[in-house]
Order: sequence, then structure tokens, then C-alpha cells
Amino acid sequence: AQLLFFIISSCAFFTFILRISLSQQRPPLMEVKGNLELKTPLVKASSRLPLPGSRLKRGPDQMEDALEPAKKRTRGLGAVTKVNITRPRGPPLRTALKARRKKAAPPMVAGKKPGKRPAWDLKGQLYDLNEELKRYREKNQALDRDNQQLQEQLKEAQQQAKTLGTECSTLEEELTRVRTQAEQGQQELGHLRAHVSEIEEQLSTKEELLQELQKEQLELQEERRALATRLEEQERRQQALEAALSSSQAEVVCLRQETASQATLLAERGDQLHGLEMERRRLHNQLQELKGNIRVFCRVRPVLAGEPVPSSGFLLFPPGPAGPSDPPTCLSLSRSDDRRATLSGAPAPPTRHDFSFDRVFPPGSRQDEVFEEISMLVQSALDGYPVCIFAYGQTGSGKTFTMEGGPGEDPQLEGLIPRALRHLFSVAQEMNGQGWTYSFVASYVEIYNETVRDLLATGTRKGQGGECEIRRAGPGSEELTVTNARYVPVSCEKEVEALLHLARQNRAVARTAQNERSSRSHSVFQLQISGEHAARGLQCGAPLNLVDLAGSERLDPGLALGPGERDRLRETQAINSSLSTLGLVIMALSNKESHVPYRNSKLTYLLQNSLGGSAKMLMFVNISPLEENVSESLNSLRFASKVNQCVIGTARANKK
Repeated sequence: AQLLFFIISSCAFFTFILRISLSQQRPPLMEVKGNLELKTPLVKASSRLPLPGSRLKRGPDQMEDALEPAKKRTRGLGAVTKVNITRPRGPPLRTALKARRKKAAPPMVAGKKPGKRPAWDLKGQLYDLNEELKRYREKNQALDRDNQQLQEQLKEAQQQAKTLGTECSTLEEELTRVRTQAEQGQQELGHLRAHVSEIEEQLSTKEELLQELQKEQLELQEERRALATRLEEQERRQQALEAALSSSQAEVVCLRQETASQATLLAERGDQLHGLEMERRRLHNQLQELKGNIRVFCRVRPVLAGEPVPSSGFLLFPPGPAGPSDPPTCLSLSRSDDRRATLSGAPAPPTRHDFSFDRVFPPGSRQDEVFEEISMLVQSALDGYPVCIFAYGQTGSGKTFTMEGGPGEDPQLEGLIPRALRHLFSVAQEMNGQGWTYSFVASYVEIYNETVRDLLATGTRKGQGGECEIRRAGPGSEELTVTNARYVPVSCEKEVEALLHLARQNRAVARTAQNERSSRSHSVFQLQISGEHAARGLQCGAPLNLVDLAGSERLDPGLALGPGERDRLRETQAINSSLSTLGLVIMALSNKESHVPYRNSKLTYLLQNSLGGSAKMLMFVNISPLEENVSESLNSLRFASKVNQCVIGTARANKK
């Protein structure tokens, strides 16, 4: 700051000296001439001269304001090297300027302004000019002395300015170097700060890791103490177990001896159990034979919504032989004939028809009650006896409901087929604990107009019946099979439900005068059962046939109306023919005839191994509770009564 102040002062001083030099070089006579021309006193002219120090007339506050930016520029350098700047030698500049102002003041005569002489007083004017010239010479001499002093001071100032310029360049170089060092220091400081931040982050990470390790160390110490406690406990237990082991080894020896004796006893008990199982099968078969190898059950379906309610005396169910608690076995049906009349002309009383069967199920009977009566017969199929169960009756009497069940997935409405297979799977699982293993293979066919169709067919074979034929399984074999039909192994109820659902979609149905949707074919569900006792080398096998016969009605009531009369007529003729053949076969078997007409119908030919003397047969006769169907109901009941009177020889199990 001092250096800049000195430089500015020196420049102003040099300017002032230059002006003084120029004024001294002007001749005095020319100055006088000019004053005369301008008609102005010399005193006033002297006032136009530049006053010494006029450009340097600034207060200290103004000089500081002028130097303030320089000060601000030097503050940002921080701590820089201090340079001692010495003031120039000689009298101060401000003192010299003041002295020169005093000397340069215009001379005054006795403090008064000289008066103006008249124009004619030339001598006086010359005298005044000489006096004024004298004064100017004295003034010039004084100025010369001042000029000489100022030149000396100027030389000293120039010398000092040169010295100060050298020092200024040195200081500028030093300032540049210091700024460069400051910038480098700032960069290094930034790098150091970044490095410090990185080190602090690493330090915080290390501290967190250290805390985690310390925490883990504490956990491990706790775990070590817990393990040490457990180890001590295990050692105590080991000692106790070693003591117990020594005592158990002695017990093992005794147990091995007992095991050997138990194994011998178990083998004996196994033989006894097998003998008891064989005895159970024999007694079970005897029980079924006492009930009859051909049994007939009658089931009356309930009245459906929208159907007329029959009169109270139309159907009667007398109690069983043992009283009201005994299930009914008889059925009484009343029939009134308007064509008959007494001699007095009054209508004849209704005719009552009584029928007796092995079991009669009234309209309120549930599906589980019906299956409970045949469960023992289904059990015989596992024992190796062929079993055949029919559902016979007119159209709309409830045959399909009895065999397959009702619509939907209500377990209370399940028919005989799903219940029978569930029972077989359950019993086979129990027999597995006795060494028996069973396998089941299912097939489902229908006989429509004496043509065999596969109800389990899928794809392009669906609905084609000409490809299926009934053939012997092999040369000399008594087993029959249906060619091109699917035989599906089953092991659970879900698989059976899928097969039944597929068969319902494929079965031939049509509308008749007796029912909106009538089954126009015989459906035969066959389940081939194979059992084996590997330990004893025993095998058994038998088929279980569950048959839903087509509707049995005479031609006139069952004849369909419309363009398909001939097709319905041909269907009805084929159905009645096959049902008649079934009756003839049962009669021939009952009469022990040498020729049994199995081949007269595809139905009897397919079921011949389940109709003979080695088989057990059950017929459900289903009748309608409506009075309008009394004629067909009587025909069905009469046919069932004939079958119920037949006796077939003793059944034999198929064992190897």
C-alpha cells in the first residue's frame, strides 16, 4: 500500500515540475505584452499559473479510499512475506508543496493593489513595468532555486522510484510465486481433505466392523459358554447312557431270545390268521349262498317335482317278517280297471298284486342304505367270486340313479359304482397288511342295437362301435374281452370319477314318451380284480359287473313321436330282445339245461362268465311310483319275481 501511494505521489509531482519548467521557459516580455493586450493586471495573470501541489491536494481519507482496492488485493494472499519499504530521504513532499505555495503567492505592495496610471503617463507605466519586471526576476530566481531543489529531490525520487520499481518487480515475482504456492497448497489441501474424508469413511467402516466383531465375539462367548454347559450335560448323559447301555445289552440278549420265540409264534399266528381268513371267505360265501346266488331287490323311486302324487293305497310296503323294525321284503300294488264293472253297474274294486323279494326299498330309501345291502356281495369279488349286479326297470324308474348316482358332486347321491369301488379300495388296503396285493382294471362299454361301443373312447374313436367285438382272451381261455376297448388301471376314487364322467358323455340317450332323457343302451361297467399273496403263492381273480340296463317298456307307450320313429322302434325292439334273452338265460341256468342261449344277445354273451353257476348275481328292479305307469311296473315286477324264483348252483371261487 505504501509503495502504491508513493508511486501515485511521484507521478503527480513529476507532472507539477514539468508545468513549472514550461512556465519558466516563457520570456517575461512576452508575458508583459500579453498582459498589456488583455488589459489585465499582472497580479490576476499570476493567479492563472498552476498552483504547486494542486493535483496532490487530497486528504488522507481520500488517499486511503484510492488505495483501498490495493489493500483488498493484498488481503487475499494470506500470510505473505512482509517487505519493509523505507520512505524517501529528504523533506516530505507535503511540506515542500506548502513552502512553494507560499513563495508563489503574488507580491503585493504594502498589501495594496497598485493603481492604474493614465494613458499619457508612459514614464510611470515604464517604471511600473520595470518594477514588475524586477519582481518577476526575483520571483524567477526564487523559482530557480526551488527548481534546483526540486530537481535534486526529483533525482532522489527517481532513484527511489527505480529502487522501488526493482523492489516492486521483485515483490510481484514473489507475489506470483506465493500465489502459485498458495494454489498448489489449495490443491494439496483439497487432496488432503479428500484423503482425510476417505480415511474417515474407512475409519467409520472399520469402527462398525469392529463393533460387529465385538458383538459377534460376545455372542460367540455366550454360545461357547452354552456349549460348554451342554457339553457337560452331554457328558453326564453319556455316562448315564453308558451305564444304561451296559444294562441294555443284557436286556438285548433276553429280547433276542424273546424275539425268536415271538417270530415263531408270529408265524404260527400268521398261519392261523390265514386259516381264519380262508374260513371267513368260506363262511361269507355260505352266507351269500344261503341268501341266494340270485337275489332280487326292488326299489321304488320317489315322486319328483311336478309329478302327480299317487293315491295312498296305490303302493303299500308291509313290514318285514320280524316286525316293523325289520326291513320290508314285500310290495303290494293296487290297480283299478275302468273297463271292469259289477252286475249292478258300479265300478269294480281295484285289483291288488302282492310281490315278495329279498329286500324292498321304499321311496325314502337313501343311497347308502341300498349299498349297505350289497356291500357283502361286493366283498365276494375280492374273495375271487364273479359278481354281477343289474338295474332293471322301465324308462324313468331310477336305474341310472341307482347305479351311477345323481347329478353334481353330492356324496349323499353317489351310486353303487363309485361306492363299490371305494369299498374295494378300502378293503384291499386292509388286506395289504395280511400279505395280499390287489390290482384293478376298469372298462366301460355299452350295447346299442346289438352293437358294442366303448364309452371310454376318446379322439377319433369316440362314438364308433363297429370296431369293438367280443372275443376270447386266448385259445382255450374262458375269459372274454372286448377288442379295441380301453382297459384302464385304477387305484383311487378320482380316477373312477373321471371314467364315469367320460362314459356319461358318450352314452346314447334319447327322448321318449316315458322320459325326457332315456338311456337307449345297456351300459356295462366291468372291474377285473386280481389278488396275490406272494408269501404263500396264492392268486385269485374275478370280475365285478355293474350293469345299467336300458328301459324296458312295450312298444306303444315307449314309442317316440316325430321324424325318428323308425330309429326309436328299432332301439325298443333290440332292447326288449336282449332283455328277453337275459330272462331265458337265467331260466336255462336255473333249470340246469344243457344249452344256455348266451349268444342270442351281445349282453348275455359278454356277461356269461358272471351268470353261470360260479357267479353271484343281484338284480335291482326299479319301478315308478306313478299310477300312470302301473302297467309297466307290473311287467317289471313279474319279470323280477320269475328271476327271484330261480336257483343256480353253488358258486366257486377262481383261485390258483
